[in-house]
Amino acid sequence: MPGKPKLGQNFLNDTQAIQRIAESLGDLRGRTVVEIGPGAGAITSALVARAAHVIAVELDAVLAAELRAQYLPGRLTVHQQDVLTFNFAAASASAQQPLLVFGNLPYYITSPILLKLAASATSIERAALMVQREVADRVTAQPGSRDYGSLSVTCQMYGPIQTLFTLPPSSFSPPPDVHSSVIRWRFAPRFAELAIDEPAFLPFARTVFAQKRKTLSNNLRAAGFAPDAIASAFTSAAIDSRARAEELSLESLAVLWRVLQQADHRK
Repeated sequence: MPGKPKLGQNFLNDTQAIQRIAESLGDLRGRTVVEIGPGAGAITSALVARAAHVIAVELDAVLAAELRAQYLPGRLTVHQQDVLTFNFAAASASAQQPLLVFGNLPYYITSPILLKLAASATSIERAALMVQREVADRVTAQPGSRDYGSLSVTCQMYGPIQTLFTLPPSSFSPPPDVHSSVIRWRFAPRFAELAIDEPAFLPFARTVFAQKRKTLSNNLRAAGFAPDAIASAFTSAAIDSRARAEELSLESLAVLWRVLQQADHRK
């Protein structure tokens, strides 16, 4: 079945890739898997064959109905809804275990879905996600890389992410204009370890990367921090005054946040 570009649907037709993706989540015996955007069910079949229960979250009503008709309800449950409204915590509680997640994420809402998964981290053990290659580069980027930014920091604060493999446009129907990468995300939030407050730190991370061409000091000043307070915080956190946010590790950003919070260094 052809995809619907308005929904960002590009269906996987590479049988070898389907098997590699199913295997990327590890041992699925006895596990509940949530599949985001199953589409025509190419990956669904491989997941149903391996897992105790698959929950498919599909926005398209026609595709959702077709999936329901293909499988026994005990093996597959289909939710016809936007994944951004899906309650991962409730699904985890019902399964009495942390969830495993797979998703071939629509390009136009990839970041919101990643943030939704991050917000549901306590209910998810790990996820294998197919995303645009450039997004994979961003979420896995390390300090000093041009791709390292607020999305990298935000996602990595919820656990390590690695790129497993990349697929060409010819693996999909219709072929997209970009390559797609499969990433694996193990959820292990670091907020307690780094002694930072989750609701306060995430906006701070966006602030320091607000203008990537500017120095960290300039971005902090634009956010309302006083110059002398910034200088004092940089000294305490052992950060070069000329540094850019992309040069700082999660640990260094956490130290800077703690120093600034402790002194309430706002103008």
